[in-house]
Amino acid sequence: MLRVGSIVWGVRDVPGAIRFWSEALDYRPRDEEPSDDWAILAPREGHGPQLAITEVSSLAGTHQRHHLDLYAFDQAEEVERLVSIGATRVDWDYEPDADYIVLADPDGNRFCVVQAGELANHG
Repeated sequence: MLRVGSIVWGVRDVPGAIRFWSEALDYRPRDEEPSDDWAILAPREGHGPQLAITEVSSLAGTHQRHHLDLYAFDQAEEVERLVSIGATRVDWDYEPDADYIVLADPDGNRFCVVQAGELANHG
């Protein structure tokens, strides 16, 4: 089972993006003191995907700065299923404790499949 867990939004100004997107979506920072380069926003009420705001150096017009994090109960099974329907594996330099696998859709747009276990069933 997959669900959209986070929409990862690359920005040049994290505090400004926190203010804008919190107001625009009626979201709030998940943590009381978000960092200057990373924050997770969640709905104030009810359920919905998180908005993960991350600092990037690239300009919006020149690089892909946004992607989906798809939460999987069984990551390996979902990755194989996605590859069988047209996704491709992306050569990626993973940190040792990475809980995600980077894939690309048939048009080349990258997304992550995150091992989320039971979290994949909530939302």
